[in-house]
Amino acid sequence: MPLLQAIQPLQCSSFPPRCPQSSSSSSAQECLVPQTKTCLAQIAKSAAIAVADQQLDQIPEKDTFSWNSLIRGHLADAAPSQAILVYTQMLLRGVPADKHTLPRVVTACRLADAFFTGRQLHGHALKLGLASHEYVVTALMSMYGQFDGAEAASKIFDASSKKSLVSWTLMARLYAEQEKPRLALLLFYEMVAAGIPFDSVALVTALGACGTLRSVCDARKIHELAKGRWLEFDVLAANALLKAYFECAAVEDARRLFHQLPARDMITWTTVIGGYVQNGGFNEGLKLFRAMCVEGRKPDNFAVSAVLPACARMSACKHGKEIHGYMIRHDIGANSAAVHNALMDMYVKAGRLDSASKIFARMLDKDSISWTVMILGHSLHGQGEAGVELFREMERGPHGLQPDETAYHAVVHACSTARMVKEGRVYFGRIKEPRVEHLALFVSLLARAGLLDEARGFVDQCWAGQHPQVQRALLDGCRIHQDVNLGKRVAERLVELEPLNAENYVMLSNIYAVNAKWSMVEGLRETIRDMGLRTRTACSWIEVGGKVHAFGVGDVAHPRSERIRWELQGLMKRVEEEGAPTDGGDFSLHDVDEERDCIPSGHSEMLAVAFGLISTSEKNAVVRVTKNLRLCRSCHASAKQISRLVGREIVVKDPDRFHHFRDGVCSCKDFW
Repeated sequence: MPLLQAIQPLQCSSFPPRCPQSSSSSSAQECLVPQTKTCLAQIAKSAAIAVADQQLDQIPEKDTFSWNSLIRGHLADAAPSQAILVYTQMLLRGVPADKHTLPRVVTACRLADAFFTGRQLHGHALKLGLASHEYVVTALMSMYGQFDGAEAASKIFDASSKKSLVSWTLMARLYAEQEKPRLALLLFYEMVAAGIPFDSVALVTALGACGTLRSVCDARKIHELAKGRWLEFDVLAANALLKAYFECAAVEDARRLFHQLPARDMITWTTVIGGYVQNGGFNEGLKLFRAMCVEGRKPDNFAVSAVLPACARMSACKHGKEIHGYMIRHDIGANSAAVHNALMDMYVKAGRLDSASKIFARMLDKDSISWTVMILGHSLHGQGEAGVELFREMERGPHGLQPDETAYHAVVHACSTARMVKEGRVYFGRIKEPRVEHLALFVSLLARAGLLDEARGFVDQCWAGQHPQVQRALLDGCRIHQDVNLGKRVAERLVELEPLNAENYVMLSNIYAVNAKWSMVEGLRETIRDMGLRTRTACSWIEVGGKVHAFGVGDVAHPRSERIRWELQGLMKRVEEEGAPTDGGDFSLHDVDEERDCIPSGHSEMLAVAFGLISTSEKNAVVRVTKNLRLCRSCHASAKQISRLVGREIVVKDPDRFHHFRDGVCSCKDFW
């Protein structure tokens, strides 16, 4: 159906309308003008722009109001170019622009990317004496801020004779959006000092700058200012305050404010749940999520996405499954790629790659994040080849997704896991502006593949070669391939780069221990003590029966400690009787005394594995253990043999990857 016919019901019954009080044409024209203008405005608002254009010629008095109505209609119809054309016709017909015309047409120029035309309009405003009007100033500031930066907008702002709250807030927002948060804060304080009564929108802008700067002092100062204006409990301002406090890691300040709020909306709950989770308060985030549900609020996509990272741990996967089930029952996030991505990420990090793969396979609309999560997930679980194949499928897929730097980081990680050096070189070369983490990953790719000389040469030549993260990637390769001499030099370099990092001394001392240089080991231990440095103590934990059980090195505090040691010693005896090989000689990040003896029956991960075996009787039950440090070679070899002896899968997660032990083989293929 033609557009004009389709919108006929939206028009007035008689257009132009007739005056019921007069039959003469002259008096009719006098009476129809206001009715015509009203009808024209209604048509514009209802998006009947084509009819408004055609009927404009029939208005006897082409005044500014009618043209403004048409311009506003085109803007509402997302047709900024048409609005500019209408303004051109308006000028050609001699209709004067007013303070309502120019802001709308300047906005149209901004939306249509017509900066040259916008600057001409700035000239019109100056000639007409409207350049200092509040609406015109803010429109010009928005346009110049978008095309020419915040500094250009500030010239308009400074030149205006009357600065309104809107212009102050807009200028601060432009600074904040263009990564100048300190200037945004200074402008806010200047506005307060000038006596401008600010509102919640101005507070939100200033608090966003506080969060970017991680400045809790500024956040508290603005909080006090909000109290003085009775805005502390305004929902918009309160939510911004909560967000700023969490971004500044001021969890206690956020907690106090949250409990004082008389009213909370979904944004409030989502902000506080996500804030706790981002600051490591996983259990508190889960409790708040439950409290929100008990209060009768139905979680939305944002609330679910905020709480799922709290379940991205093997010990909390049960909670993640419960939330997933709740989402299915209440039809939450069924068509949201962001929610599905959060679910996949949670399952990947909780050790359930199979569950993440099922969600990925059922997704109809996969975005770049979806593919990246699964590519990295396969890599973390020792399936680097599968991760690279996924990336290739993403590139040749029908959706035409363009990989970003995050996707390239994930595929290079997968290449490193699979030791696919040729492919890794290609993908690394596509990263336009490599950061430190990208360089460290490329060094890891070369070092894990045994190309230690090339990796060392790359480290010496690259701009971030002396960065500790890059040096550690090289050290990992030395550890895997047992290159003690190069490892010693790298560890010594790390000590020079980070003299207050106790972990560097531990790694160097373990290298000396591998070479049986015990005097050097003792010297480093004294150095650690004299400098007052603290080393990390190995710890492992496992969830059984809904409770998390933690173990330290040689731990005897557990109520079932005697039974655990008996089980583990029995398993180790069977391993020795069968003559199964166990590796030794490692320089991982462990306590020196622990590494020297390397007694598997006393290591925290082995105690946790033994407890998991005696606490679960099901044959197919998987034993899932998390450790805060990397596995040593002896424990890794022992776990492989135990998985073969008991016929069960053992999953151990260390800070870098998951180890799936099945039938005497590990998913990492002994490269970790």
